[in-house]
Amino acid sequence: MRNKRYFTADEIKELLEVTDEFLERLEAEDIIRAEASTGPQKCYLPEEADKIRFAHILIYDMGVNIEGVEVAVRLREVMDSMRLQMDRILDCVMRDIREKFLKDH
Repeated sequence: MRNKRYFTADEIKELLEVTDEFLERLEAEDIIRAEASTGPQKCYLPEEADKIRFAHILIYDMGVNIEGVEVAVRLREVMDSMRLQMDRILDCVMRDIREKFLKDH
């Protein structure tokens, strides 16, 4: 889902098999946020579409309530952020090791 710049609400509903009510509920709970509108349609970034897909799985496949979905989505965001930070740290360490190795040889 990350290849598009944004998805319209109709595309989201068709791709993920969700309803307007489901999207409105996620927005009301501040789990997702529409980024723009094209006429009467709301548009969602690919990251928001991923959250919608994740929320749909949690609620309908796993029986998680909306409060649990909110916690899971936020936890997932924190974990993604931590992973990116760790990747940057490892890149710095590897760069330092390469520089040290090249200097010594």
